[in-house]
Amino acid sequence: MALSGLDIYKLLPKTNCRECGFVTCLAFAMALAKKSVSIDKCPYLSQDAKRVLEASSLPPIKLITIGEGENKLEVGNETVMFRHEEKFHHPCGLGFIIEDNLGDSQIKQKLEKINQLKFERVGQILNVNLIAIHQNKDAKRFTEVVKLVLNNSSLGLVLMSDDLEAQTQALEISKIKKPLLYHATQENAAEFSKLAKDFNVPLVVSASDLEGLSALTKELNNQGVGDLVLDTGKKSIADKIWDFTQIRRQALKKSNRSLGFPILAVVQEDEPYEEVMQAATYITKYANIILIQGIETWQVLSLLTLRQNIYTDPQKPLQIEPKIYPVGQVTDKSPVLATTNFSLTYYTVLGEVEASKIPSYIVSVDTEGMSVLTAWAAEKFTPEKIADALNKFGVKEKVAHTRLIIPGYVAVMSGDLEEKSGWQVVVGPKEASGIPSFLKNL
Repeated sequence: MALSGLDIYKLLPKTNCRECGFVTCLAFAMALAKKSVSIDKCPYLSQDAKRVLEASSLPPIKLITIGEGENKLEVGNETVMFRHEEKFHHPCGLGFIIEDNLGDSQIKQKLEKINQLKFERVGQILNVNLIAIHQNKDAKRFTEVVKLVLNNSSLGLVLMSDDLEAQTQALEISKIKKPLLYHATQENAAEFSKLAKDFNVPLVVSASDLEGLSALTKELNNQGVGDLVLDTGKKSIADKIWDFTQIRRQALKKSNRSLGFPILAVVQEDEPYEEVMQAATYITKYANIILIQGIETWQVLSLLTLRQNIYTDPQKPLQIEPKIYPVGQVTDKSPVLATTNFSLTYYTVLGEVEASKIPSYIVSVDTEGMSVLTAWAAEKFTPEKIADALNKFGVKEKVAHTRLIIPGYVAVMSGDLEEKSGWQVVVGPKEASGIPSFLKNL
């Protein structure tokens, strides 16, 4: 837990020597509390005080990295229980379990489909993150499947096996990808901790209760293994949510370092709809990594959309750059539509304009990411703002007319807008779904 300036001051030598660059030790303590200066600036800090200050500066939930390069997954480092308190920082990873008893052709088909699971929504690219290889056969087959996955996918890996020989062989060929090792239990902790240390990879720790989990992480930390992910095993949804909530609370509210690690959930449901609902529940309640079997587009898109919504900053709406956007093969006769720079609003309008097959310009007005009615009520989408945008973006230079289409919900501003902009204002439909027919009949 972060210390206050006064708490830090109590640990300082209180000599006011000024060698740190501050007039007093209290001023230095306040700067440390704001994280604007390093503790190394104080030459007289005792080792005990340094250890306390270094521990207090650590994040309550450790940041763990799986994979490498542009497809690496970072999870953890969360700071709040509830999204509205600040925001959630690192979106949970979504991965798919591949059984090693499948044939090579089946696995390749699965990998090809997984590699295509990439979507664009409100200007953001939504990606999946991991492939988990689960052992059912011998060590040789497990290693063959790991090699097959490495050759056909660039996603991060999870190696799911209790076979020490299989894990060792798999890590030999995949260590450069920094896979997630699954999993250490009370029975195999010594062997798996050695593997994690030797290959420098993160390790999943499994126990059925939080006391056992806490004891195991302490044991592994003492052995020099610090990159851990927590798993409480197969339980009902209610029990899993209880576990996840208590782990998060212990880490954030109680400063329990032994539970200050990301959480993994393995969804084991044969029914596709049940699988998606269970995974969605874990996304909303603190799971940092979720592994599922289903790879159908409808399953994955629904989960990625939910993840995007949960991990969006609630105090800063998704927004696009305010400017004029051409849609299709525009000419100087193309219609001009005005809307806000809220991503969901813009991309909804964009989709309907594209559906109309009428090349058009969309003027995105800076409303600080608010939707049309919200921005209008907050005086962010006003005649003055729209007129300024038309001038700033040089819309008159792009078209040979002065006809501007505005959303029907703000028709009340049409007269004032005509006066302030000099454009002829045409009131469009209230809902974006009416844009295609409106443009065709314009």
